[in-house]
Amino acid sequence: MRTNAKLVLGLALVVVAGSAATVWAGLTPEEIAKLGTTLTPLGGEKAGNAAGTIPAWTGGLTTAPAGWTPDQHYADPFAGEKPLFTITAANLAQHADKLTPGQRALFETYPDTYKMIVYPSHRTAAVPQRIYDKTKEFADTASLVENGYGVTGAVNGIPFPIPKQGIEAIWNHLLRYRADAAARSISQAAPTRGGSYTLVEFNDEFYMVYSLEGMTEEKLNNRILFFQQEVMAPARLAGGILLVQETLNQVAEHRNAWLYNPGQRRVRRAPNVAYDNPGTAADSMRTSDQLDMFNGAPDRYDWALVGKKEIYVPYNSYRLQDPAVPYKDILTPLHINQDLARYELHRVWVVDATLKEGARHIYKRRTFYLDEDSWQIVAVDQYDNRDQLWRVSEGHAMQYYNVPCLWTSLEVHTDLQAGRYLAIGLNGQNAPYDFTIKRTPEDYNPASLRRSGKR
Repeated sequence: MRTNAKLVLGLALVVVAGSAATVWAGLTPEEIAKLGTTLTPLGGEKAGNAAGTIPAWTGGLTTAPAGWTPDQHYADPFAGEKPLFTITAANLAQHADKLTPGQRALFETYPDTYKMIVYPSHRTAAVPQRIYDKTKEFADTASLVENGYGVTGAVNGIPFPIPKQGIEAIWNHLLRYRADAAARSISQAAPTRGGSYTLVEFNDEFYMVYSLEGMTEEKLNNRILFFQQEVMAPARLAGGILLVQETLNQVAEHRNAWLYNPGQRRVRRAPNVAYDNPGTAADSMRTSDQLDMFNGAPDRYDWALVGKKEIYVPYNSYRLQDPAVPYKDILTPLHINQDLARYELHRVWVVDATLKEGARHIYKRRTFYLDEDSWQIVAVDQYDNRDQLWRVSEGHAMQYYNVPCLWTSLEVHTDLQAGRYLAIGLNGQNAPYDFTIKRTPEDYNPASLRRSGKR
């Protein structure tokens, strides 16, 4: 499928292209004054759209539905809401201007089964007040290190709430608030075209030191987060553990990663856990840097800030983690069960990433769509070396209202050429997320990894 060379933007914004080598010099006092007034505290447009189909942001969702407790899966605050309409291949042209090229390609590839059920829009994204405060505090000091491979002059908050370059928007995603720490038990599946699959079970931990209260850039020691992932099933993979120390200035120091091999009972360096190396037990259906929609070093691409666009994105996707919904009902052939997916109209930042000359990656070009209220990437279009659309990714987002933060309930990466997809983050049949774990950096080093090893 040939790529469309131009994006039709819903707003008349200037295209900011070119190299990320320019160092950002901070916002003006006039721009900073907009944060929390005409803009949300994280830089989104506070007002709704002219058509009234996107509401104003009024603080997001920070109150749980009555009767809900943190030891449960998240109750859907919009469970009784009726859809506005359903997009199908038959009425695709009517809605094409509010779809990404990747979304349109899904309708063209699966015209008989693919659909998008569109609901009223709710701007539920919210984070703690201290994150808002730090975003404004560092708005005039945050800057990129050389070539944009790192950030300095900011901690806790979003470093570039009013981005002027594509790489700034991507750093906003990488540094967005996703709680202080989290533990989750999730499942991953890569169904065949016929729909058969084997579940891979993971226990993940995230320790987001960049976001910790009282953190300073000096105390970070160039670490923004620690990530540990243990494979629990199937038996042939069980016991393997990945440990990652993610860095803020990736010029000074690249990502550190180690793997525990249960067969050898050894911890080894894992320099290949990055870029386009295959994701863990993903049947080559995603790259390492596709977890969390995008992670790791941005140095292999040139990043262009295209502008803003109104599109239908997966949002408030509580049904995909509902324990009443078995995984077999989600994991249907060719694509997930779209009866369970929820789409809403939201404004997103569009960032186009083009592979640098001489750099290597299986994706020659990637277009990212970032939610304006949270900086969560909610969709990605990925192109191969023939400039053909190859894979389409969607981050089905929801507000974890007790934290509060907006994060995904499920990531889906669809391979248009193979007729398959990968779903990672299935949680409804596993234990609920635990945002109460207490950790320190000493819990995430090779010695601790060796102690965690089993078998």
